[in-house]
Amino acid sequence: MTEFAARLERVAQNPEVFKSFGRGVERETLRYQPDGNLATTPHPTGLGSAYSNNWITTDFSESLLEFITPVSQEIGTLKAQLEDIHHFTQTKLGEEKMWPLSMPCYVGSEDDINLAQYGTSNSGKMKTLYREGLKRRYGSLMQIISGVHFNFSFPESFWDQLYGEQSEQERQDTKSEAYFGLIRNYYRFGWLIPYLFGASPALCSSFIQGRDTKLPFEKIGGTLYLPFATSLRLSDLGYTNSAQSVLKIGFNSLDEYLSGLNNAIRTPSEEFAEIGVKVDGEYRQLNSNVLQIENELYAPIRPKRVAKSGEKPSEALARGGVEYIEVRSLDVNPYSSVGINEDQIRFLDLFLAWTALSDSEPMDVCEQACWRENWNKVIVEGRKPGLELQIGCKGEILTLQDWAKRVFVELVQIAEKMDEANGNEQYQQVCFKLLSWIDHPEQTISGQLLEDTKRLGGLGKVGCEFGKHYREQHLNHQYKTYSDEVMEAEARRSVQAQADIEASDSLNFDDFLDEYFSYLKA
Repeated sequence: MTEFAARLERVAQNPEVFKSFGRGVERETLRYQPDGNLATTPHPTGLGSAYSNNWITTDFSESLLEFITPVSQEIGTLKAQLEDIHHFTQTKLGEEKMWPLSMPCYVGSEDDINLAQYGTSNSGKMKTLYREGLKRRYGSLMQIISGVHFNFSFPESFWDQLYGEQSEQERQDTKSEAYFGLIRNYYRFGWLIPYLFGASPALCSSFIQGRDTKLPFEKIGGTLYLPFATSLRLSDLGYTNSAQSVLKIGFNSLDEYLSGLNNAIRTPSEEFAEIGVKVDGEYRQLNSNVLQIENELYAPIRPKRVAKSGEKPSEALARGGVEYIEVRSLDVNPYSSVGINEDQIRFLDLFLAWTALSDSEPMDVCEQACWRENWNKVIVEGRKPGLELQIGCKGEILTLQDWAKRVFVELVQIAEKMDEANGNEQYQQVCFKLLSWIDHPEQTISGQLLEDTKRLGGLGKVGCEFGKHYREQHLNHQYKTYSDEVMEAEARRSVQAQADIEASDSLNFDDFLDEYFSYLKA
């Protein structure tokens, strides 16, 4: 019996483990006008405060909505929460709709992209200034790409089965070590996610206005596409940061990761220093380091812990270890009204369990370069027949199909155990469905979307047709977990919460920033 199989058997002795995974979703979506152009209106007042609302906020821009679900153990509950949040939001948008694709709708000019506003509190102004820095560093267009983030944790019973009784400190250290093992395996094999679920093989030509690209794009009307691409959102054209390529952040332990991250937020950037920090009395960015703050680190997966009030993400991790992981490589699924479907969630359950239960050797800089090359290949030409990938610097070279089938052999074993615990065959059904996509890339989401883009004559037409359909679906939705009263109450509470924070500020903004970044001088 392999180590993987032995660990799976240990965990499966307690079927409750497989019913108790913690899951949460953050879904981004642009508001757009009936003519298919980006909405330039402020965040709707009926949604409450983007600063304080627990479920509905904004990301980079006033027009970029972000929906956040609480953690739940039931997939059906998670989906219902997302549907309820979408329904309430759509009732406040008038004629505007929610863009159903990762790559943006038509944007006439970067000036149309208004930075998200969070009120007059110091912390609210800092959030907007951070976005001003992003705009000046990378341009606004890159920042309005939409994605879906999937937050995931194993229950304590999972660790009990694997490691038995432990002291509190032992358990904290063991979990952090195991989650970093998961992260390393995610980097090795996570290209499966853009292969199966990538949904950005094409983009509106307005997206690369004035930018040089060596990619051999083909054209449908105003749409540019690559015939075998899966997720241009994850490419160098999308939500990445080439300046960060100099950072050497390791994933072999929590200490190594935190050391690399803390070094990164202290590393000066000559390029960003040219922008200036405060010029003629106006702030342009928070600072001129490679990362303004930790959140600027772009990564397909992140170790996380819920932070206490005033605590930075790395401080939370240093205090209590890894609590959950955030998967950040999911495109918005255009074939789901809420951007993600139950098949995807079940696959992620299986894949993340597999990455945790499988052996995970330490990863050096050479192997990091190797996984980046694999991801880039899959992102730009993942559906190309016979595409070859190499796992590890001296590892085997096999086709994507061969590597994927090797992984699925063990995913099916987990699916059998999970279905046994849940009394159905849903996980196995997802496995066999996605297994068929390995030899039939046209069935992947990017394959389907490219076909629809050609059929309808461009990405804008796809977005508008799907968006119109989903608007009706959202408006006709009946609440399943929340209610109109609950959503309205949260909107009112959030407005008051923002007002309370604004009233409690005692420092001026300059002093607030000095105090916040005092750790950089330590």
